[in-house]
Amino acid sequence: MMILGSMRQEDIWNTDTAQHYDTPGAGMFAPEVLGPAVDRLAGLAGDGRALEFAIGTGRVAVPLAERGVPVTGIELSRPMIDQLRTKVDEATIPVVVGDMATDAAPGEYTLVYLVYNTISNLLTQAEQVACFRNAARHLTPGGRFVIELWVPELRKLPPGQDAVVWHREPGYIGLDAYDLLRQHLVSHHFRFDESGQARLFRSPHRYIWPAELDLMAQLAGFELESRHADWIGTEFTAESRSHVSVYRIPPGETGSR
Repeated sequence: MMILGSMRQEDIWNTDTAQHYDTPGAGMFAPEVLGPAVDRLAGLAGDGRALEFAIGTGRVAVPLAERGVPVTGIELSRPMIDQLRTKVDEATIPVVVGDMATDAAPGEYTLVYLVYNTISNLLTQAEQVACFRNAARHLTPGGRFVIELWVPELRKLPPGQDAVVWHREPGYIGLDAYDLLRQHLVSHHFRFDESGQARLFRSPHRYIWPAELDLMAQLAGFELESRHADWIGTEFTAESRSHVSVYRIPPGETGSR
């Protein structure tokens, strides 16, 4: 089994990953995937400023800024920031190089958001709680923290098996290998080109159940405002594979400091 401690974030989100991360018009960059996310976030930001934790190459931040929402980012990977800089300059979208669980961006925000399962890149419960508290520190009273996260698919694991193929399509296979005792998994993304050559990308995660996520939010002073299965507001059910959860600092209060 892959040992998570041997997988350093700076090695995972390196120059090679950054240069191959964007898939314009397809996958998570497809208009039907990206458009509803940007629409919802723009509405939640209102007339205020937005802060994206793990801004990456700007998949969401760039179109959100084009909608007129001032966006700032925090990002651990310099190569990912370099890729973002091929799209917009520092004046358009400022970025703090740092850890989304602990580092601060200047100013206050009406919206902090963390999309595409990225909170699970924090590999301990303590780091994930710290991330909620860091979001709260940046928000004005009444501000919102939005998390997009997948639901652990442990029901797919037959007895005695610790890995499952969670997605497949022409040219791609996604496989997750679980460590059930530690609530960890390693996602394996296999991509195949027309020549038959395969490319593997692996990323470690600590999976979080929705109820556990809600408790983390409470520890940071948030209340759950809404939870849906996607960005367009589909009802969240026991069969939903992911969720978009909106947490709010009650008006007149500040989050955990």
